[in-house]
Amino acid sequence: MNLNEIILDIKRGVAELIDEERLLTLIKNYYEKGENFFVKAGFDPTAPDLHLGHSVVLSKMALLQKHGAIVQFLIGDFTGQIGDPSGKSATRKKLSKEEVLKNAKTYEEQVFKILDAEKTIIKFNSVWLNELSSVGIIELSSTFSVARMLERDDFTKRFKEQSPISISEFLYPLLQGYDSVALKCDIEMGGTDQKFNLLMGRHLQRIYNVGKEQVVMMMPLLEGLDGVNKMSKSLGNYIGISEKANDIYAKILSINDELMLRYYELLSFKSTKELECLKEDLKQGKIHPKKAKEELALELCQRYHSKDEAMNAKAEFDKVHSQNQMPSDMPSFEIEGEIWLAKALVHCKLANSTSAARRDINANAVSINGEKENDEQKKLGIGEYILQIGKRKFAKLKVN
Repeated sequence: MNLNEIILDIKRGVAELIDEERLLTLIKNYYEKGENFFVKAGFDPTAPDLHLGHSVVLSKMALLQKHGAIVQFLIGDFTGQIGDPSGKSATRKKLSKEEVLKNAKTYEEQVFKILDAEKTIIKFNSVWLNELSSVGIIELSSTFSVARMLERDDFTKRFKEQSPISISEFLYPLLQGYDSVALKCDIEMGGTDQKFNLLMGRHLQRIYNVGKEQVVMMMPLLEGLDGVNKMSKSLGNYIGISEKANDIYAKILSINDELMLRYYELLSFKSTKELECLKEDLKQGKIHPKKAKEELALELCQRYHSKDEAMNAKAEFDKVHSQNQMPSDMPSFEIEGEIWLAKALVHCKLANSTSAARRDINANAVSINGEKENDEQKKLGIGEYILQIGKRKFAKLKVN
């Protein structure tokens, strides 16, 4: 065991680490005394479909499991069932207990592709928060002042703008912090946007005499495929961990070289030493960036699918992009009667609108049966067609 190398791997990509000394003690105690420690991270039950942005925290937790961590995967079902004022103008949809349990099952199917199931405990915070009486809530709220609460960035901004802030919104950081009291966790993880709430856990563990103050480990928000905005389903710049291996592979190959290194740092299970060697080889031209992307794509496809599916995804990508052949599998559509090409592209879900389709046609990005088509008035009569936009979007269309 090389403790320095372990800590280096754990700290890689971390945006901010509070109480590194205690982290070091936890790791040392595991190797010297066989003592496990608890790592907590909370997840929202209203959004159970995970993408690579969510996996940044999960991947770091998986690494900690190799060095003594028992993960407390916390599902915020209490919040989910009462509706969480989000800090914006909208209130989150309230969920029934059945919906929460269904979403929790979806979580399990996804997170155990990353986490070690034998070293993971799934928890629901309704267990202890439902038992927190009125007296308990009042005691909890007395542990923090309004002045301190207003130090939180979004509260400060809204207070200055004289936008309404409900009392319940003040309670949420306290309730999240109380989760750390109930779970007696040693480390809490989250994104940089969660700093206020994560520190609340340390504060309340001290107030309630838990006998420890959690290490706070904050991971950065992962940029999406555009390399600019954070990965988000609403922006369409995401890679879902439940997507087909072919799609994951192709999307990783589409990112720019700088973003590739960022993804390696935050998503790859390669050691820090291995990553430094890769960076040096790229710098000296010993390895082509495309080759490095292929290795990353294979690693992620294998993690979320299998080695065979990862290799098949690579073969399919090479077939389409290097050998200019059609993909083996593509969605099929049918329609009755002659159709305008732009409408056909929308019908086959290759374009979001006829306007977007016309732009693609005029940009010479559209092909019919492998031949470029730049006539935006083109009509498709009875027959079968393979429609293509760019290098990655394909569909079969049968016109009856």
